[in-house]
Amino acid sequence: MTCSNCGATSAPGQKFCGECGLPLALVCAECGTANAPSQRFCGECGANLGGAAARIPGAPGASAAPPSLPIQGHRGGTAAAPVAERRLVSVLFADLVGFTPFAEEKDAEDVREVLTRYFETASDVVGRYGGTIEKFIGDAVMAVWGAPTAREDDAERAVRAGLELVDAVKVLGVGIQARCGVLTGEAAVTLGAINQGMVAGDLVNTAARLQSVAAPGTVLVGEATFRAASQAIMFEAAGTPALKGKESPVPAWRAVRVVAERGGRGRSDALEAPFVGRDAELRLLKDLFHATGRDRRIRHVSMIGPGGLGKSRLAWEFEKYLDGISERVWWHQGRSPAYGEGVTFWALGEMIRVRAGLSETDDEAATRAGISAMLDQHLADDPDRRWIESALLELLGVSTGIASDELFGAWRTFFERIAETGTVLLVFQDLHWADPGTIDFIDHLAEWSRGSPIFVLSLSRPDLLDRRPDWGAGQRSFTSLYLEPLAEEAMRELLAGVVPGLPTPAADAIVARAEGVPLYAIETIRMLVATGQLVANDDGTYLPNGDLTELAVPESLTALIAARLDSLDPADRAMLLDAAVLGQSFTPAGLGAISGSQPDDLEARLRSLVRRELLTQVADPRSPERGQFQFVQALIREVAYNTLAKKDRKSRHLAAARWFESLGEPELAGALAGHYLAARANATPGPEADALAAQARIALKAAADRAASLGAHRQALSFYEQALSITVEEGEEADLRRRAGESAAIAGDFDQADGHFSRALELMRARGDRPATAALAGQLGQTLLTGRRSDRAIALLEASAAEFRDLGDDPARLLIVSQLARGYYLMGDPARAVELAEQVLEVAERTDQLVVLADTLVTKGSSLAGLFRRREGLG
Repeated sequence: MTCSNCGATSAPGQKFCGECGLPLALVCAECGTANAPSQRFCGECGANLGGAAARIPGAPGASAAPPSLPIQGHRGGTAAAPVAERRLVSVLFADLVGFTPFAEEKDAEDVREVLTRYFETASDVVGRYGGTIEKFIGDAVMAVWGAPTAREDDAERAVRAGLELVDAVKVLGVGIQARCGVLTGEAAVTLGAINQGMVAGDLVNTAARLQSVAAPGTVLVGEATFRAASQAIMFEAAGTPALKGKESPVPAWRAVRVVAERGGRGRSDALEAPFVGRDAELRLLKDLFHATGRDRRIRHVSMIGPGGLGKSRLAWEFEKYLDGISERVWWHQGRSPAYGEGVTFWALGEMIRVRAGLSETDDEAATRAGISAMLDQHLADDPDRRWIESALLELLGVSTGIASDELFGAWRTFFERIAETGTVLLVFQDLHWADPGTIDFIDHLAEWSRGSPIFVLSLSRPDLLDRRPDWGAGQRSFTSLYLEPLAEEAMRELLAGVVPGLPTPAADAIVARAEGVPLYAIETIRMLVATGQLVANDDGTYLPNGDLTELAVPESLTALIAARLDSLDPADRAMLLDAAVLGQSFTPAGLGAISGSQPDDLEARLRSLVRRELLTQVADPRSPERGQFQFVQALIREVAYNTLAKKDRKSRHLAAARWFESLGEPELAGALAGHYLAARANATPGPEADALAAQARIALKAAADRAASLGAHRQALSFYEQALSITVEEGEEADLRRRAGESAAIAGDFDQADGHFSRALELMRARGDRPATAALAGQLGQTLLTGRRSDRAIALLEASAAEFRDLGDDPARLLIVSQLARGYYLMGDPARAVELAEQVLEVAERTDQLVVLADTLVTKGSSLAGLFRRREGLG
């Protein structure tokens, strides 16, 4: 074949000239057929080939891409010539509705500004979902998925982008809305001609026509798009609208909302009501998330609201959104369990398990292997790998000997390393039940993380503010998002979306009782389904069955849930009450231990409760709780638990404690203690209650020791104080007071430390244990000095040094004198401090008491500097 441009001869079958690089054939934009360069019309379909050259960079008469739409992927040099192919693509057309009257009332510059924002918004949205802007035509946008790169979920991405775009446009101006049309099918694609007429054919024209008949604020799709995206997106049939230029009507569906992750993953068979009344909050989450990646700095959004207002639903909508965009997001989610005071760092441990592909039941060998494989992926050659690995293993209950004060830094560094390749998102569910250590870690992240895109989303009830009144104070980039009850209009929209045709009197009764709490409305619908007053429709909604005009609605959400529980078969109801004792989630094996039934026998009955939307089963293969069952809502568990009589609570908590003991997991020490405490609280005072208290103390001390080993000293203090509340023996009380004082001092709570050490000192002195009394005097003096109570500290230490002079080289007396030297230094008497320090150092060196030796050397060096003997002090 001879090139018409340079005359060079090319081998048969070649598409481009080997001398000048121009194409040896013109490709028809309508049908994709190759034609000789000299032809003016396509030999296959008769289309005019005159515009083909304009899409070939470098060809005579070719035009440049518009400056606002640069050719994607071009990095300089000569661009490769376009290649024509037939491809399966999804095309989106969108335009503005209401823009003309808006523009008539505005200045030309204001109109241009709005259009610019619209084009930027459209470009951002399409780009986030992996699409390509083909062109802007006035206020219309055309985008394509499937070219130049095809993905198996292109149709779904296009619909998601359409839904996002019509929502995002609402903020441009009063009365401005967008409408979209999406079609999927074969089209002629010119690869390498991005933003320059890349896609052509009847599909493009039909998508534009479909968009033109869509109602403002909606997205219409064709049949192929509907089939490809229906697993993750809910659609409503929109009939067969007549489209201009089309001989036959085209079947259409209206995209309603996203109901699952990509490909339908995570879609629930249970009732999912429309997402209403929270659009502004969801938009805020999206904006802050993208700002986190753009600015590369940490952000924390604290979502707070009473139970039932939709915190988890808002987080689920956010998760579905992030799953659909093309940006890399490292999603982590963990919840704090409801039993006891919380298990130390449980939510954080869940996040690491999911990232490492581990389950809760994996042994030490499997845990080590999983963590190692995860670090191979994210920190293969990182110099901090061994340090981070030790900290992560310690978090999951594998002892490594790492110092507790290094854990927060190592965990933070792990997330920062992952954030180098994409935004890290940490979702803390039920933070109102979290242990103090988890809350402290969130504060640590916000304070110390720099230059890393980390987005923290915490969900909690207002109870959290009772525990942390200063929550968020002083945090950089902290946003408080308090959820208020839904407006009446939103509640009616919710009901209409689930039960079309619900009689007005019934809707009025539900809305009035609900007071803006969406869970109340959903639970009412579930109750009506259970009683047969509503029947399921084919599209997932419900229809009234009989007369509902005189509907009797329970006055409170608690009464409503209780009514649902009472409607169950007695055996199923008893099983659900047993499950409530175990917490928000549970295994069939754990439930069997409480109920006395075989786990296999319980499975079928548990699944029936899933169908009745009281429970869900964790099916996500990434979750460490896969296969476990969960209550649909925490309030259902709370109502079920409160239904139990005290005697039944005691026996079930005791059975649960035995079950947790059999697992032998150090991480569960807090849960074990919680069950023993609950069993004792529901027992009759006497020998049985005393025996349960003894078991609880053992578990609480184990939980406190684990918390302290992880650096969670506030949590350890809480466990020690719970143990003290059920302790009567003075020797044991003194030991617990000492431990509590140590944790309080490390946590910086010097008032608490003072109180515990003082009481322990009093108890030990009464028991006549002089070495233990001396040790406590030294610890109390040290705490008073650190808490800037120097006068009282010196008085105590002087008296103690004299009282225990006969103990000689005993470590307890040495601690007293060492702290006395420190006290005199702090009080401005360095000479006396040096004198006492030298007494301590002589004994400490001789007896190898290294800790007190190091501390006293610091005191002596500082005191010598105060005496202007700096060179000696440095030595």
